[in-house]
Amino acid sequence: MNVTAIIAEDEPLLRDELAEQLVKLWPEIDILGKPADGIDALRLIVMHKPDIAFLDIQMPGMTGLEVARQVAGRCHVVFVTAFDQYAIGAFEQGAVDYVMKPISVPRLATTITRLKDRIEHPPADLSGLLGQLQRQSEGRSFLRWVNASVGNSIKLITVDEICYFKADSKYTLVVTAASESLIRKPIKELCDELDPATFWQIHRSTLVNVGAIAGVTRDVRGNLQVKLKQRPELLHVSESYTHLFKQM
Repeated sequence: MNVTAIIAEDEPLLRDELAEQLVKLWPEIDILGKPADGIDALRLIVMHKPDIAFLDIQMPGMTGLEVARQVAGRCHVVFVTAFDQYAIGAFEQGAVDYVMKPISVPRLATTITRLKDRIEHPPADLSGLLGQLQRQSEGRSFLRWVNASVGNSIKLITVDEICYFKADSKYTLVVTAASESLIRKPIKELCDELDPATFWQIHRSTLVNVGAIAGVTRDVRGNLQVKLKQRPELLHVSESYTHLFKQM
C-alpha cells in the first residue's frame, strides 16, 4: 500500500538522510515534502494531508510539539529527537514511534514495522503526551554563550559562532571561523550543557558544531576526519563516534 509522509527537520544532512533511508527501507512511501521549520511543516500537512508526519521536537518557527498539537488526529506522528526522555515518553503514551538522532538504520526499520501495523487505524490521541513533552522541553535550557579569554581580555562568544571545542591541557580551546580562545570549562561539562542536537562529541577531547561540518574524509589509514566549512584543519573522529557519520 502506498503511503505519504513529510519530514520536518531543520538539520539538512539529517533530513536528507532520513528521507533516503525511509525510501530504501519502505519503497512504497512517498515523501511529499521536507520542510525545515514548523510553520512550513504545518502548511504542508494541511495542504497535502499526509499519512505520516516525522516531526523534529526542536525546530524554528513552531516546535514539533506545537505542530503535533495543531494537526492532532489528521496524521500519524513520529517524533525526531536527540533526547531519550522525550522519546521514551512519546513511545509509552501512544505516539506511533520516535526516531533518535543520529539515525540508526535498524531502529528506523523497527519504526517502519510499527507504522505499517498502525497505518490502517486512526492516529493516536497525543493530547496527554504533548502536555508532558512541552513541560519537559521548557524545563531544560542549554548553554547559549561562553566567556573566553583572548589575550588580556574576556570575550563573550555565542555558541552559534563556535565551530568546535577542543581540550587543551587544563583549558578548552574555543574555535570560531576567525578566532581561537580559551575557557576553563572541561569538555565533559560542556557535553552536559550544550544542545546535543547541535554539538556532537566526535572524540573524548572534541565537540563539533554540526552546522560547521562540510563533510567527512578518511586519512591514509582509513580513519575518519571531519572537514569544516570555515576552517582548514581536519578533526579526528574516534572509532566509538564513527556511527554519527555512517550515512555521510
